[in-house]
Amino acid sequence: MRLFHLAFLGLILICTSVSLAADRLPSDVYRSVVRIEAAVQIPDYATPWNSGRFSGGIGTGFLIGENKILTNAHVVSNARRLLITVHGSPIKYPAKVDFIAHDCDLALLSVEDFSDFKGFPVFEIGGVPELESQVRVIGYPIGGQRLSVTRGVVSRIDFSSYSHSRADQHLVIQIDAAINPGNSGGPVLQDGKAIGVAFQGRRDADNTGYIIPTPVIRRFLKDVEDGRYDHYVDLAVATFPLYNAAMREALKMPDDGNGVLVSNVISNGSCDGILKPRDILVSIDGNPIDSAGQILIDGSKVDLNEIVERKFAGDTVELRYRSGGTWHDREVELKPLPQNRMYAIQYEKKPRYIVFAGLVFQPLDTNLFATANFSDLHVRRLYQDYLPKGIFKERKDILVLTRIESDPINSQLSGFTGKAVDKINGVKIHDIKQAAELLNPETPPEFHVIELLGARRPIIIPGADVAAANERVQRTYAIEQLSNLEE
Repeated sequence: MRLFHLAFLGLILICTSVSLAADRLPSDVYRSVVRIEAAVQIPDYATPWNSGRFSGGIGTGFLIGENKILTNAHVVSNARRLLITVHGSPIKYPAKVDFIAHDCDLALLSVEDFSDFKGFPVFEIGGVPELESQVRVIGYPIGGQRLSVTRGVVSRIDFSSYSHSRADQHLVIQIDAAINPGNSGGPVLQDGKAIGVAFQGRRDADNTGYIIPTPVIRRFLKDVEDGRYDHYVDLAVATFPLYNAAMREALKMPDDGNGVLVSNVISNGSCDGILKPRDILVSIDGNPIDSAGQILIDGSKVDLNEIVERKFAGDTVELRYRSGGTWHDREVELKPLPQNRMYAIQYEKKPRYIVFAGLVFQPLDTNLFATANFSDLHVRRLYQDYLPKGIFKERKDILVLTRIESDPINSQLSGFTGKAVDKINGVKIHDIKQAAELLNPETPPEFHVIELLGARRPIIIPGADVAAANERVQRTYAIEQLSNLEE
């Protein structure tokens, strides 16, 4: 499935809390749907000491409370300036991001001066629409400056990928409304309430768009009530469908279409020490799990993780499973799985790096992986196995030599870039701060010895020459700071 953001491409879906008993919407509700202009700065992972390039785009948002404007995270990610325009007005209002959730592509904004927005209608959040029910789509499609109105039908409710982070899956609603390239972040209307936020589409299908449904929206709004966003919790297990009759017979499971095989349990996750590979999971919070790993909620079959999706850190779920031929009922306390962010695109963060005698070291993440297109098998395995095989327990950061800025001290070092650091001066590396300390001791060693995974020989740098080399490299390549260790 080729999913794409609708910000900068042309979708805006608009809805209101005003009743749709009449066929036409009251004109004043359009004031509560705002146009968002974002000036953004994209971090430069190729040369991480640079500030990055500037860009811009257009999105939309809608008023859901007193100085609370809901939109997509991808509309305002990496924003350096936000300006909001009200429908029918030329005035641009400065705005700021109060909360942003990249894992579910939602953000909450406020304007510096809300006085002009007093008395605007406020959008009420509705429920989950039924299949084949109609929604109203209002937007600013490419090719014009004024609003256009279309209708569509809810064609699918599913648990699917969110393209903004590239690593998260949540509940989504598919609609068949005609969605043209343009803006995103606006609401979808049914029965006078917002039942979703437009956020992505498909490049390989016409008249197909996706909206973030209200369970995801409500969870985000509840999460930020305490003044911060705490992210999703995770069951931290991988499961395998049990379709095959022979497999079910081998596992001594009845051929009743229920239950999934636990294939992996993530270290330090919610189920670590409770579930184990080859266990059979049959229900969650009393909801039977079918052999495809789905449960029935609100009349629709969705992934079993939808139960976990609606909970927060410290909440519990009841699991029924079979282990070693014995049935168990256990209460599991849920917690986040921050290590999973290795596979998510990062925003609002400056790249971390160390420049040492012209050698540039960076911790591996998806931003860097996408930029550098690593071919080294050691690096690719470390990236792939970071979460499922628990590599994060011994390597919080996977440090990679990403480039070498030419200097006499590092001549004849071709063939080392793109490889992961194993040891520095005999010490195994587990994060970037430790590496920085080893490379910058109070008393330099005679030689710095840097061992890379898969390299035939170590890199040897004379300790007494490092300070002069750093000064030359910093001056030659206009590097303001030789390191950034903080996210």
